[in-house]
Amino acid sequence: MDYAGKVAWITGASSGIGAALARELAARGAHVVLSGRDAARLEEVAADCGAKGTESLIIAFDVRDDAALAQATAKAIAWKGHVDIAFANAGISQRSRALKTAMQVYRDIIEVDLVAQIAFTQGLIGHMAERGSGALGFISSIAGKVGVPMRTAYSAAKFGLAGYADALRGELSINGVSVHTIYPGSVATNVSRNALNADGTQRGRSDKAIDEGIPADVAARQMLDGIAVGEREIIVAEGGEKMMGELRRTPEALFDQVADMVAKGYMDKLEQQ
Repeated sequence: MDYAGKVAWITGASSGIGAALARELAARGAHVVLSGRDAARLEEVAADCGAKGTESLIIAFDVRDDAALAQATAKAIAWKGHVDIAFANAGISQRSRALKTAMQVYRDIIEVDLVAQIAFTQGLIGHMAERGSGALGFISSIAGKVGVPMRTAYSAAKFGLAGYADALRGELSINGVSVHTIYPGSVATNVSRNALNADGTQRGRSDKAIDEGIPADVAARQMLDGIAVGEREIIVAEGGEKMMGELRRTPEALFDQVADMVAKGYMDKLEQQ
């Protein structure tokens, strides 16, 4: 994929991986739609996305607000007449033992990291399928491949996002829309600082693994390079985290098998039963 001239929409674009993706996409010639709740921080990211010939559009809203999401989707598509690439990236992590974690923490994390990202995608897939082109990037996590202690809610949400992406990939394989699931390990962002404690309060401090993780700009380049060459699973990690991700990597033959089922009419047959 050549990103030049493409329109890319990123949720959670005000910081971390989302902001890094926006900057790298702009550097590669893409027009970027930046979404998050904090308009002022999105403005700062947009200021960094001023590569020659590229433009930025800020649409600030809460991904959990269905009405605001519908308005944002219409605005994003109308901006240039289409959205070529969408990154379901917004999310929040966790640092708490399951034995101590309030059920509301599970609800809050799954709502943001899974349900809202599905809603974001559902608003775009009809547009992409009708055009017969497009790419969807889902930011899961190594914790979405291997259940990680102190992150039971986060792992549940990220496993769920990967499952949705895998099923969607099969369905859209006949519509010219590619689906890419991205599994970052420790990336140097505020993810740990912003994570939720057992009672739902913000952790407020980082940890060594995150602070010493892959720089966000390096991670973003690896993600976009993977999408550009058509990788369906993109593992962005180092050391033991990379090993864990690779051990759980889905065989390419399995993705091909699902796509072949769809091509042979699996969905049509199931609907007729």
